[in-house]
Amino acid sequence: MPENDARLALLQDWLARDLGLRPSRIEPASSDASFRRYFRVFCGERTSIAMDAPPQTEDVRPYLHVTALLEPLGIHVPHIHEADPARGFVLLEDLGSTHYLARLGGGGDAQHLYGDALRALAQIQLRGGAAAGELAPYDRAPLARELALMPEWFLGRHLALEPTAAEREMIAAAFEFLIAEALSQPQVFVHRDYHSRNLMVVGERNPGVLDFQDALRGPIGYDLVSLLKDCYIRWPRERVLEWVSGYRSLLQARGGPVGGGPAQFLRWFDLIGVQRHIKVLGIFARLWYRDGKPGYLRDLPLTLEYVRETCRLYPQLAALCDFIERRVAPELPRASERVARQAAQPA
Repeated sequence: MPENDARLALLQDWLARDLGLRPSRIEPASSDASFRRYFRVFCGERTSIAMDAPPQTEDVRPYLHVTALLEPLGIHVPHIHEADPARGFVLLEDLGSTHYLARLGGGGDAQHLYGDALRALAQIQLRGGAAAGELAPYDRAPLARELALMPEWFLGRHLALEPTAAEREMIAAAFEFLIAEALSQPQVFVHRDYHSRNLMVVGERNPGVLDFQDALRGPIGYDLVSLLKDCYIRWPRERVLEWVSGYRSLLQARGGPVGGGPAQFLRWFDLIGVQRHIKVLGIFARLWYRDGKPGYLRDLPLTLEYVRETCRLYPQLAALCDFIERRVAPELPRASERVARQAAQPA
């Protein structure tokens, strides 16, 4: 860690002066796509996680609020030991360092891991009605704002692609269709990033759930597609469909909203997935061009393939599918090569 890390020095002072802790050492634990950082704090045999969220860029109050909503539902979120919202510091339960993606990449039992994750998600959606009522709605404004990231950052900045007037009109119509479909779904507690990098493998009440501070009240299919059509790991559609069917049965057995039949539930899943993956294309590109974080660019091909795959299945998205096939997909390898050349140049 850099010796002139002013935020780390403030964090160490908070731990010592305010909390009376004398850590034997502090190590970087992880970082994420935001400006938050996490440190593992060693005090004797016990470890905790210290979150550093600079107040000028991050507000920890939503995190504290959503923690208080999820914990009573029995979801294994990191318990908050101490918090100083004004300075942007939180001391949390340590859920370990093995996330789902690492365990799956190492040959972990996907059926068991996803079974746990799906049961936890059902618990959130079935028991979280009152909690969802305390969240802002995932309505037209955020849905449209998220979709707009793709033309700006993915098409314009990353691919250097300028759609024609007719193509812009087509994209706008496709986005309106996706927004209408999202708003037609039953509205539940939505984590908004329920995937393999935010689920920890833990021994008790697996999984440990992270990165939920942006939760909203929104479409029932959103977290399900985040998990099963994960931007970091791909499963055959046949297996995904089995999980979707099993999840619908789980909800149905407990009186949850499942639509008029399996086809409608799958439509909810598929179409909110297109919205999510279009958004993610924009976010991943923005993380490089605005924030200087290139690591997410490697996940663009899979994310785009999810959009292509689903657009082929729905006639209302045929024109968007054609645009992606003709104009977008051929440009992505060239854009990736261009960024690789830029990254290889000496500073």
